[in-house]
Parts: sequence; C-alpha cells; structure tokens
Amino acid sequence: HPYFNVDLKDDKSYPFIAITKSDLFPAIKYTRERHKPGTRYFGPYTDSRAARETIDTLRKVIPICSASCAEWRRCRRIVESHKGEEDIVNMICAQNGRPCFDFHVGRGPGACVGAISPADYAKNVKRVERFLSGHRKDVVDELTSEMTDAAEALDFERAARVKRRLEVIRGLDDRQQVVFPSSVDLDMIGFYREETISAACVFVVREGRTVRTCEFILDKGLDVDEEELQSGFLKRYYDETADIPAEVNLSVELEDAEALGEWLSLKRERSCHLHRPQRGEKHRLLDMASKNARHALMRYMMRTGYADDRTNRALLELESALALPAPPMRIECFDISTLHGTFTVASMVVFTNGHADKSQYRRFKIQAELDEANDFVSMSEVLGRRYAPERMTDERFGSRPDLLVVDGGKPQLTAAIKQLEALGLDIPVCGLAKADEEVFVPWDETPVVLPTGSASLYLIKQVRDESHRFAITFHRELRDKAMTVSVLDDVPGVGPTRKRAIMRHFGSMKRLRTASEQEIAEVRGIPADVAKAVHEALVAWNAERAEAAAGHSDS
Repeated sequence: HPYFNVDLKDDKSYPFIAITKSDLFPAIKYTRERHKPGTRYFGPYTDSRAARETIDTLRKVIPICSASCAEWRRCRRIVESHKGEEDIVNMICAQNGRPCFDFHVGRGPGACVGAISPADYAKNVKRVERFLSGHRKDVVDELTSEMTDAAEALDFERAARVKRRLEVIRGLDDRQQVVFPSSVDLDMIGFYREETISAACVFVVREGRTVRTCEFILDKGLDVDEEELQSGFLKRYYDETADIPAEVNLSVELEDAEALGEWLSLKRERSCHLHRPQRGEKHRLLDMASKNARHALMRYMMRTGYADDRTNRALLELESALALPAPPMRIECFDISTLHGTFTVASMVVFTNGHADKSQYRRFKIQAELDEANDFVSMSEVLGRRYAPERMTDERFGSRPDLLVVDGGKPQLTAAIKQLEALGLDIPVCGLAKADEEVFVPWDETPVVLPTGSASLYLIKQVRDESHRFAITFHRELRDKAMTVSVLDDVPGVGPTRKRAIMRHFGSMKRLRTASEQEIAEVRGIPADVAKAVHEALVAWNAERAEAAAGHSDS
C-alpha cells in the first residue's frame, strides 16, 4: 500500500504546480501528473483550491503564461515548427498577431505576440521558481529595484504596476505567521496515529514564515513502528517534491537518518539535515504540527465514517476467521483478577455492534475458596453464574452473545468450553492469548492468526483490554477497601463508632488514604492524638502498598 493516498478515493495523486521548463516560454499550470521530462514541480499540495489560488496570486505578482491559454499553445506550436531558426520573436509576432486576454489585464507577459524576449521571460521564470520555493525576499528586492528604476526614468505607469505587485506579496506576508526571527528554511513534520491509520502534517517554513501547511492521511498506524512510519512517509514525500529545505524536523530519531540526509542533500544539491528538536521554538512548532495531524485525522474519520467502516469490517472478518454463523453483533468477554488467590474477582464486558456497551458490564466476586490464584476454577464459576438458566432469561444481563471471548490461551478456552457444555449451551467461544495476540478456537490445536493491523485484531484486542481494565479496577477497589479498614482496626482508640465516623466524613478510601493529620482531626469525635495515630498508620500502610505493588503485578 502507498504510504499516503488513502484520502483520494478516485485514485488521483496529489496536485502540484508545474512549470514547463523545456519550452522557450515556460508556462505555469495546475497538474496531478508528476513525472513529465523537462517540467519542474512544486508541491505536493493537499488542498487543490490552495494550489489554484497560489497560481492566481503568483500571476498577479510575476507575469507568466498559463499552460491553459490558447494563445500560448499556439505560440508554442510556432516555436516547435521553427526550432533553431533565428529571430523567433518576430516570427511569433507575424504569425500570431493577437494578444491573449491575460496580457491585457497584466497577468501575461505577451509572449504570444512577441512582446517579451526569451531572456527577459527567463528572468520572470526564475522569479516564479524562487517565489514557489518560499524565497520571496529575493523577488521583493528585485521588484523594489525595478520600481525605483522605473520611477527614476519617469516611467510612472510601470512603477505603479510594480508597486501593485509588491502590495500583493506584502498582503501574503501579512497572512503568513512569522515563526522564526531569522530567515530559516525548514520543514516541520508532525504525526498522529490510530490503530490502523494515521495522519502527517507538514509545516513548510521559508524565510522564517509558514508558507504552506500540508496534511496527509496514511494507511499505516500503530500497527507499524513509529520510526518505520515516519521514515516511510519522509521518503515518499520528498521523492514527490523538489522543494527540499536545509533542515527537516521529526519527532523521532531515525536509524537511517544519515543516509536519508545524504539522499536529500543530493536531491537538493546542497546540504540537508534531519533533526529531532527537544526544546525551544522548534519543539513547540513540531508539537503544533502533531496536533494539526490529529485534527486532520479526526476530520477525515468523521467525514468518511472511517470508524464505522472499520467496525463493520472487523465484525465480518471475525465471522470469517472464527467460522461464526453470523457477524458477532454482541460480544461478551471475561477476565479474572486476583492477588495470590485473594480478592479474586471477574469482569464481564459487552461490545454491541462493535462498540463498548457499558450499561451491560457486570462484576463478580469469586466465591470459591482459593489458596492460590486459579484462573480455571474462577472462570468456570463466573461462566456458571453468568450463563445459569435464570440469568439467561434475566433482562438485566441482556441477550445471548454471538461470541464469548476468554482472556487466555488453550487451557482457559478448554475450561470455558467444559463449563458451557455442562450448562448445555452452544455459544461460539474463543480465547485470546496475551503473548502473541493469538486467537484459539475449539476445533483447532493451532491458533488463528488475525493479520497484524487488521480491523478484527484491533477489535478483539480492544474487547480483551477493556475486560482486563474492568476486572483489575474492581479487584483494587476491594483490596484497598479491605486493607484500609483493617488498618483502622489496628489503631488504638478507633472502635466501630469512630471508624464509621471517619469513613462517613471522607466518603471514599482514596480520600482517606491521602488525608493529612489535620484533616483527620476535623472529623467529629476524633481527638488529636487519635488523628495522629490514624495518620501514621495510613502513611505506613501506603508505603507497604507501594512496596507490594513494585514486587508483583496484578493478574
């Protein structure tokens, strides 16, 4: 897949501004073709209207022929038919005779009627190239000098025309943000990634001003390494454009940065370096480019319904990969969380039509007495409770799932199947192993491998991760509540009445654990010495809790 062409569903490439350099009188044009010999291209532009407006503005400043002009094309044919002959200008004047409309309004130089020599026209072309490259100061200096010369020669009409062109350039400068006080030329490239799609935003800074912003939608996302994404985009982008600055700024260090820098320098015919700014104005501007990329991606996804398309694609892919009778419109996923067999809980999360349905989430305290963590016993219990006959008809538990997902590999899947068989239920079930994101199914010993970056893998991982989050949150709530209450039990002077008063005052374990000694003393009926003892006990318990958290991970 190309790294950027997703947004152009009609298979068009991005627009460019081109100058037909191989002609005696080169013309400017808007085009989507890219590789015609003898033509210089500027871009790519992601906004076709902006490209056309740039051409329109440019021709107000520097008279140059348009490739769409019929008189210019006629002039071109005359030149081609008399190639190599002398006095070609008089020949054009004799055979063409009629100036184009653009010449009358000051946007054309009159090449079609021999009103300008090839040498003078070439100067205009050079100005156009510098203008499109962002080097407007040179153009302004030349036009200012031309205006002064015209005024000194008492050619006030020509001086007025040049002055109007200068005013157009100054109007452009007023609309463009000055981001650096010095006249630096650089590109800032920011990225924002979702699971299988991302966006890039290029700030084109020339002579210290942001002259153009380009936004691209990429068909790669979190499914590839960030360095690979940025390197791939950079190669594609600068292969398409001749406008290469002295400095390119990215948010990551590229392993092939040196080779890329040499390639860009070769294309530019001057040195070009890749940088990763860590601080200062460049870092701020790069961060802004990344935010612009995020906004561009959000706009694209909203405009195209990308998220809905991806969800529908995911459900159809799961139906095919897991041999389901229909797309899994209701998915239920279970996960177990425990600390060495204590405070063991289970979560049930529900995704309806590919989206989390939090009103259907359920939490279970595992009732089996466990001396150590036992996911098989815990999973069997929670499935037995969820799919018991009375629950299957309970509206609070919703309808029968189209797919049951258990967090784990083949052993966890086998335990789930046994429990469902004991209940006499035939519900499609699979297990998702954490290690390699492999999907296990009942009929095959080898896992089903969903393609990396596929919509189906993204959805089933999202379901699994949500069930894990929901389970571990409930586990921590129970554990912290029990441990906090037990801490108060061991504080001298705190009996059932004072314990209730403290808990009622703070309202939650989290607030109590972070309370100061003075805040505890504000509880009605708690003397200062008891408040101090409670605070010291909580400080000690918080330290033990942090040490325990560092020593193990929740499951």
